[in-house]
Amino acid sequence: MKKILSQTGLYGALSLFIIFSAAPFYVMLITMFKQSHDLFSPTNNPFLLNEPITWEHLDLLFKQTLFPTFLINTFVVGLAVVVITVVLAVPAALSLARLAGRWGESVGIGIFLTYLIPPTLLFIPLSRVVSMLGLQNSLWSLVLVYPTFTVPFCTWLLMSFFKAIPKDIEEQAMVDGCSRAGAMVRILLPLSVPGIITVVVFAFTLVAHEYIYALAFIQDSAKKTIGIGMTTELVRGDVFYWGALMGGALIASIPVAVLYTMFLDRIISGLALGSARR
Repeated sequence: MKKILSQTGLYGALSLFIIFSAAPFYVMLITMFKQSHDLFSPTNNPFLLNEPITWEHLDLLFKQTLFPTFLINTFVVGLAVVVITVVLAVPAALSLARLAGRWGESVGIGIFLTYLIPPTLLFIPLSRVVSMLGLQNSLWSLVLVYPTFTVPFCTWLLMSFFKAIPKDIEEQAMVDGCSRAGAMVRILLPLSVPGIITVVVFAFTLVAHEYIYALAFIQDSAKKTIGIGMTTELVRGDVFYWGALMGGALIASIPVAVLYTMFLDRIISGLALGSARR
C-alpha cells in the first residue's frame, strides 16, 4: 500500500509538471487557429476552440511578413556564432583547466563575470565599434557581437567538463608516445564531446533568444532575426496580432525543441560531468 501511494504521488507530481510545461505550447497552438472574435470575446473559454478554426493568422505570418527570412537569418547567425564560440572557448577552457595551474580557476571566474554584465550597458559602446567597422544594419554585426557573451559563458562551462576528466588518461597517452597536444586532441576532446554538444546547444539558444543587440544593430526587415522580427512586424502601435505571434513563436520553438531532443542524452551526461566537478 505504501509503495502504491508513493508511486501515485510520484506520477501525480510528474503529470502536473508535464501539464505545466506543455500548457504554453497548447495555448500557442490553439491561438494560432482561433478566429479573431474567438480570441477577444470575454465570454469564450480561452483554452478551447469555441468557433471553427481559421488560417488567417498563418496567412498573415507567411504572406504579409518576412517570417521565413527571419528564421533563415537566425539560423545563419546562430551557426556562425556557434562555430566561433567553439573555436575560441574550447582551447581557452583547455588552457585554463589543464595548463594554467591554480590561478586558472580565478581567471575562469573572471571570464564568467564578464557574461553577467547586462547587455543594456554594452550595446552603446558596441554600437560605436560596429559603426566604425561599417557593419551597421548587417548580420555580420551580430556575428561579431554575440561571441562577447557566448564565449565567456561557454569557456566557464567547458572548464568544468575538462576538469572532470582524470589527468591520468592524458599522462598514459603521453607515456605511449603522444605529445601533450596530441593527447588533448586524441584523448581529451573525444571524451569531452557531451560537454561540447551542451555548449553548442546553449550558445545557439542564447543567440536565438537575444533581443537587445539585434534591435540596436538591425533596421531592415529582410535582415532581422526571429527575436526582433516577430515583435516589430506583428506589434503595430497598440495592435497585437496574437494569432500570428503565437503561431510564429510555436514554429520558431520547434527547431530548438528538436535540437534538444536529438542530443538530450549527451546534454544530460555533459551537465552531469560538469556538475560532478563543481
